[in-house]
Amino acid sequence: MDSVIRLTDVKVEREHFILGPLQMEIPRGYITAIVGPNGSGKSSTFELVLRISRPDSGRIERFGETVGDDASEIAFKQRIGYLPEEANREESWMTGTDKADFIKFWYPTWNVNRYSDLIRIFEVDPKLKLSKMSKGMRRKFDLAVVLAHNPEMLLLDEPSSGLDPISWKRMIDIFQKYMEAENRTILIATHIIDEVKRLADYIIFMAGGRILGTYEKDELLGSWRAFFIREQDLVGHSGLQELPGFEKSGAMGGGFIRVVSSKASLAEQWLLGAGIAVSGQNPLELDDILEVLIETKTDY
Repeated sequence: MDSVIRLTDVKVEREHFILGPLQMEIPRGYITAIVGPNGSGKSSTFELVLRISRPDSGRIERFGETVGDDASEIAFKQRIGYLPEEANREESWMTGTDKADFIKFWYPTWNVNRYSDLIRIFEVDPKLKLSKMSKGMRRKFDLAVVLAHNPEMLLLDEPSSGLDPISWKRMIDIFQKYMEAENRTILIATHIIDEVKRLADYIIFMAGGRILGTYEKDELLGSWRAFFIREQDLVGHSGLQELPGFEKSGAMGGGFIRVVSSKASLAEQWLLGAGIAVSGQNPLELDDILEVLIETKTDY
């Protein structure tokens, strides 16, 4: 699979936080979501890709080129649209129109009609000073600017922050239409589970500066399941650690044990073959899966 971004053994060491070593590949033509709690390293990873910060070790490749050549930075950034988590306060004195006029100077592919359409769809008044815009309106304006030059790739850090439900739905629709063009890619950092379910093809779970796993979304949601078993039905069996995809187990009370497997079909067959009756089962949601991964793969 062709990768637009590849991180190999990338590590950043700070006094109170260590990021990595990271192994990450972002496939071209898909939407990849980085999901994790606050402080997990999502924004720091974006800053490394954008060369806002530098790693202490490791290699970063973008569009097949190794990061390190200053001359390639402008060319790279003209191919992407980057939305940071927080709006730039130093721009507060500008109106929306001022910022758009400044930004379009740097992008040969700036499309004034596209910009106007997005401003209309998001119902933004670009004549307002950025400091006078509400958080939601500023977010919508910045989204319009990011998309107006038809970038090849979007890097979006918590893009829905501050958006009302109607604007959120419009944003989702815009991203889905954006992906209809050939070889478009989105890398999104978010904690909104419904956003991930609606958009993502691939999911990268992060916590504590580490990558806990990379998964194809539909396969992930279809393969993680919790099984409910009566304790009395386990009498005479050596244990559940041999269960395919075993992740964790715990007593629920009432004589039941909850067992989580990341290989649901194989686990169900194993339980049947072992003569262990399943009293019930249910698929895990993304936040449940993340909770299990944090519990079993970190020192939290």
